[in-house]
Amino acid sequence: MIVPMKKVCLMVRDKNQNEALVKLREVGVIHLEKTSALTDTHSSAIERKTRVETAIGLIHHLKMPKKPKNTFQDSLPGLPRERRVKPVGLRRGRRATDIHGSEDTDPHLITAVNAPKRPYLPDLMVNMAKDRKTLQDRDMLLNREKSRLAPWGEFDPSSIKEMASLGLPVFLYEITPEAFAAIPQDIRCIKLEANKAVVRLLVFDREIPGISPFPLPEKSLASLVHEEKEVKYNLDQLEEKIKTFADRRPSLMREMAKVQQDIELEAATAGMDKVEDVPPELGFSYLTGFVPAEDMPRLKSVASENCWALVADDPAPEENVPTKLKNTRFTRLLYPLTDFLEIVPGYREVDISPWFLLFFCIFFGMIFGDAGYGFILMFIALFGIAKTAKKGVPQGLKMMLLLSIFNTTWGILTCSWFGVAVEKAPQLLQGFSLSYISSAKTEQGIVDQNLQLFCFSLGLLQLTIAHIKGIFRYIKSLRVFAEIGSLAMLWGMYNVVLFLVVSNDYRSFPLLPVSIYLLAGGFVLTFIFASYEGSVGQSVLSSVKNIISVILGITNVFSDIMSYIRLWAVGLAGASIAATVNTMAGPMLGNFLIFVGIVLLVFGHGLNLILNVLSVLVHGVRLNTLEFSGHLGLTWSGIAYRPFKEKKI
Repeated sequence: MIVPMKKVCLMVRDKNQNEALVKLREVGVIHLEKTSALTDTHSSAIERKTRVETAIGLIHHLKMPKKPKNTFQDSLPGLPRERRVKPVGLRRGRRATDIHGSEDTDPHLITAVNAPKRPYLPDLMVNMAKDRKTLQDRDMLLNREKSRLAPWGEFDPSSIKEMASLGLPVFLYEITPEAFAAIPQDIRCIKLEANKAVVRLLVFDREIPGISPFPLPEKSLASLVHEEKEVKYNLDQLEEKIKTFADRRPSLMREMAKVQQDIELEAATAGMDKVEDVPPELGFSYLTGFVPAEDMPRLKSVASENCWALVADDPAPEENVPTKLKNTRFTRLLYPLTDFLEIVPGYREVDISPWFLLFFCIFFGMIFGDAGYGFILMFIALFGIAKTAKKGVPQGLKMMLLLSIFNTTWGILTCSWFGVAVEKAPQLLQGFSLSYISSAKTEQGIVDQNLQLFCFSLGLLQLTIAHIKGIFRYIKSLRVFAEIGSLAMLWGMYNVVLFLVVSNDYRSFPLLPVSIYLLAGGFVLTFIFASYEGSVGQSVLSSVKNIISVILGITNVFSDIMSYIRLWAVGLAGASIAATVNTMAGPMLGNFLIFVGIVLLVFGHGLNLILNVLSVLVHGVRLNTLEFSGHLGLTWSGIAYRPFKEKKI
């Protein structure tokens, strides 16, 4: 159900802006219509966010250490045991925050009540990140310089510079053999090394014309090696120190949450408009937004307490109103999927969450179509639920459990178990299957026809529900006849599909003439009333102007029903992949290649599971958000209701 909304305008004194926004955030019911994205890099909140992100990035790859023993000394990682001093004045029941500062400040530096204020934890870690980057850059530079000098061996660059100052210049050269052969004969040089690629020379008195000499290093090779060892040692020491901050990740995540709220507050402040033509000392600012009608009493109460001017009214038809959904506990199981896809119905559209969830579960079961896979998903879901029962089970795990039940049920009814051939399945499992859709009790060709008929009938049912909802939606308007016409065309086209696709038996289908009447009558009703908005003549004229689209509407009905055959086709493809994996691995299980066979089975069926998940996201979601939604007139163009509220940290 879509919750009714109110458009509100709230006016406050300029000097009370920040206080008013903080209180509005505590109430947490208003969806701000206008905020200003913070682009100022000098914003205090943006700067804090950058520092916290750097601090988190510094330790994100580190594993969280095990919980320390219940002693104060063990709660201070990074300091030698003899340097860990219990703060003076720390009594039982008091946290480190009781000394001074936030509990998120660095516990490494706790010493005494009168100690100087500790640095902000992200700043401390940002400095370590800078030091590490400096050391890494220096190490890279030294390594590159060492590699450059290694072919020349050990020598002192200062001695060469000293000889040049005494009038005896010496130059080092690395040149190709071709360039060496072309140097003038009067050049005095000593060839130190030569190979097919390079010749190394010592040249005296003057440079070789047209060729730049080898740049002299600042230090000797031995000095570079020594400095590199020092840098690596310092880098290792710094890395060890960084590891001691691994347990600060929760504190940093809490700090990031605080920063995000501060950014939202600054953005809300920047989005407030000024009331013009008012003296500066009496300046007013206002903001607009949307509030659920059921929450208006709370907002009115707070506005009255703080002397804010508040105006509320119904949203105008052209306004882009956020959508807030209010559903049952069962229907909310769909939210992980819709949140992942970021799809929300428009405020003036219909909420199809119950039907979406029901048919998506059916589509999921048919596309996966294997009881073995269903039990795997069920085990994963139950294990996750058991692990998170105390903290609160995520909706995603509950949804997975529901989907696995549908998957397992369909697999049992079709006698599908890890792609094993039906005739090789135990008799007990064959007995549980349903003869209408299982080749364990019926010929495969008949089962395929039955499954095709089931897919088309399922599509007919879902699309019929869409038009029935449309009939109730327009029951007080002549446009209801357009929905009746669309429903007639749907049923007529369903019979045409059965006649053309499912079996030759439908060539003599007795209702086929009736289908033609349904198509013709439905087309006429749709042509006349599809665009009705108070005038039948204008509706007919609109249909005449868009005659091509109206005619194509008939073919769209055909393609929409045909689209449901994908449930059978994609499920058949997944079963074929599973059977192929079994065929490839089967011969290996009876000999010395058994280990390879097991690996192939695990990999093959695991890959098939992943492909099935992608198939569900592509095909199962499509049938709900395209075919079903199209017949409902649902465009999923809504904006999710996101109130300006204080988040739990």
